[in-house]
Amino acid sequence: MKAYIFPGQGAQFVGMGKDIYEQSEKARTLFEQANTLLGFRITDMMFNGTDEDLKQTNVTQPAIFLHSVILAKVLNDFEPDMAAGHSLGEFSALVAAGALSFEDGLRLVAARANAMQKACLIQPSTMAAIIGLDDFTVEDICQRISDIVVPANYNCPGQLVISGTIAGIDKACELMTAAGAKRALKLNVGGAFHSPLMEAARVELEHAIVNTMINEPVCPIYQNIDAKPYTDPEQIKHNLIRQLTGPVRWTQTTMHMIENGATSFTEVGPGSVLQGLVKKVDRAMPTSSASPQ
Repeated sequence: MKAYIFPGQGAQFVGMGKDIYEQSEKARTLFEQANTLLGFRITDMMFNGTDEDLKQTNVTQPAIFLHSVILAKVLNDFEPDMAAGHSLGEFSALVAAGALSFEDGLRLVAARANAMQKACLIQPSTMAAIIGLDDFTVEDICQRISDIVVPANYNCPGQLVISGTIAGIDKACELMTAAGAKRALKLNVGGAFHSPLMEAARVELEHAIVNTMINEPVCPIYQNIDAKPYTDPEQIKHNLIRQLTGPVRWTQTTMHMIENGATSFTEVGPGSVLQGLVKKVDRAMPTSSASPQ
């Protein structure tokens, strides 16, 4: 069974999508449609911008979404038996699997990016990657800190990203190092994504999601909030709303997809981070990057 996986924020690079734009008329049409919908030429930033341009959340998220979704739409052999996306990538997976239209998906991603940007301004907050500790130890340390600190991204065994207030993350990094973490590294991000500090963004995005048509996807979508497969549109909406303040359970998602019969994983979008995470779960699992035909 073919599993398709879609990357999230952090996978962007200057020049992303340019090859697809140049090789496919269908891709060009979709990119130009996106420029019109967004009200600015995101293709200029993607193809010829700077790293700083691409780091802005309101550019990063639509850019990765567009690269992933348009790539899926121009692949000749895109026939997923199951799909999942890491954080932002969940929206790409839903569009690629026919649950969301291209236009609605892009509107939701743009709304999500703007809502998250605003939420970051309400309270200074951050994230940190914890390498070399088991999930239980990280969860236990988070619970012992009086500030808001929560597990945010269960990326693979031994790699968990935590999210919270700046003081809370500083304290957590101290305690994680003392508990034997190989690294406790603060990340260069705008805020505490996938934590209760994103509540304002969740409320704003909930309205947009509730009012968007979601159809039954062509294959099960394994959603971040609980790593389980879904095809019911109302349940998919409910899980999407919870995603902003809940953790990304990527380790569990990969495990469940393998348990349910995945025989290969194809990463659709910029970079190869997710392939590396799959290999940390099952070294023998075949992985590849999608490329235009």
